[in-house]
Amino acid sequence: MDKKHIEEILIDVAAGLLKPAGALEKLKNLPFEDIGYANIDNHRHLRTGYPETVFCQGKTGEQIAGIMEKLAESNDNILGTRATVSDFEAVKRVISDAKYHETARLIIVNRNPAPATDKKIAVVSAGTADIPVAEEAAVTAEVLGNSVLRVYDVGVAGIHRLFANLDAIRSANVVIVVAGMEGALASVIGGLVSCPVVAVPTSVGYGAYFGGLSALLTMLNSCASGVSVVNIDNGFGAGFIASRINKM
Repeated sequence: MDKKHIEEILIDVAAGLLKPAGALEKLKNLPFEDIGYANIDNHRHLRTGYPETVFCQGKTGEQIAGIMEKLAESNDNILGTRATVSDFEAVKRVISDAKYHETARLIIVNRNPAPATDKKIAVVSAGTADIPVAEEAAVTAEVLGNSVLRVYDVGVAGIHRLFANLDAIRSANVVIVVAGMEGALASVIGGLVSCPVVAVPTSVGYGAYFGGLSALLTMLNSCASGVSVVNIDNGFGAGFIASRINKM
């Protein structure tokens, strides 16, 4: 239940349209509601400015649909991350206006879009294989009300591709860098721009990349100032924190 709904309940009580007992019934699920297999955090929008995001991986389609349906009762905008097509089909049966971004693996309910800001977030990927994580970051940032510039497949193995796009990248207020293999692109960009860089290691690589650990350690050990790092493949986390920075 968000601030708007709480205010509506209080106004109804003040106007005599709702008795205190009825108001208590409506407010009983604040701050969370137990639906058996999940505790729905109805208070998160008040605390953080955005409703609870559903991490779909590991949940059944029915569980995801139940959680998102309950969230949709009091929230206009909801994200479901790491969702499959079958997850989306289950959600679509209970939320008709839900949409699915297949590359980003995101289920999106966006009934009341966040106000857009003119300041840009650049999402840069080292390779084409990094695009699913990059799109998770980019679409998350867009849903949160940001203009996003996408610059894909400009890794250090062909660094002239990066230099060709450098002016555009430098026009951004925040840069998200998504890279697997050795993850060097974040350090390179961190030394070329004056804005914050959010680095996202991906689980892309051969042999000793250790499921993205190699890129993660490279990014954590970056000698470029101004580079922060989220966890392996966490495009959502990068898009969210970049949005926070962009709207400060």
